[in-house]
Amino acid sequence: MDQNGTFSSLMRKTLMALTGLFLCFFLVIHLLGNLQLLLPAAQARESFNGYSQLLSGNIFIKIISYVLYASIVIHCIDALLITLKNKKVPGKYLYDQRNVTSKWYSRNMGILGTIILVFLVFHFKDFWYQYKFGSLPVDQHGQKDLYGVVIGVYGDWWYVLLYMLAMFALGFHLLHGFFSAARSLGVYHPKYVRWVRVFGIWYSYTIAIGFAIIPLYIYLSQYVLWN
Repeated sequence: MDQNGTFSSLMRKTLMALTGLFLCFFLVIHLLGNLQLLLPAAQARESFNGYSQLLSGNIFIKIISYVLYASIVIHCIDALLITLKNKKVPGKYLYDQRNVTSKWYSRNMGILGTIILVFLVFHFKDFWYQYKFGSLPVDQHGQKDLYGVVIGVYGDWWYVLLYMLAMFALGFHLLHGFFSAARSLGVYHPKYVRWVRVFGIWYSYTIAIGFAIIPLYIYLSQYVLWN
């Protein structure tokens, strides 16, 4: 590979790492906000709707949301370009040649990423689009009742199951992606490798499990145990 090709490849991996880490940061904030859904129903409705109203009316949050949309698009396109480029190169990635020692999710990042992308399409349609452009009822405080939408969507067991499957894919995608980003940005130094690995594992598990328990809790508490 010539110098320009090497530089282009490094730039793509760096861009992938930066957008990925920004999305990792967003997931933490998003999870913290969604944990309000685990509160008792009356309190959860007031708290979650107020939280959604606050985000939609904050100019700083709007700017961050545009960065988020751009990061998702760039991350997906960059991943596709890297994948297509690698398929043109004779042979495979090193981790593809070490099936005995490499993790299965490291060899199937494309599949995991596709599952997450399909999930995002439905997720944006059911929540973001409904909140922005749908005719939502309002709660007793005059705020859009996004909480009611969430409860309605998570009333279908198959949707909850698909959501949890997507979070399973997200967890393993994060697990590999976090380490890859650390390598691309040059922070996966032998001196700190243990701490990077421990943090990456705990982060990935926390995000995946944290998001997965929310629809499960809502389905069980609102539609199973309640009845």
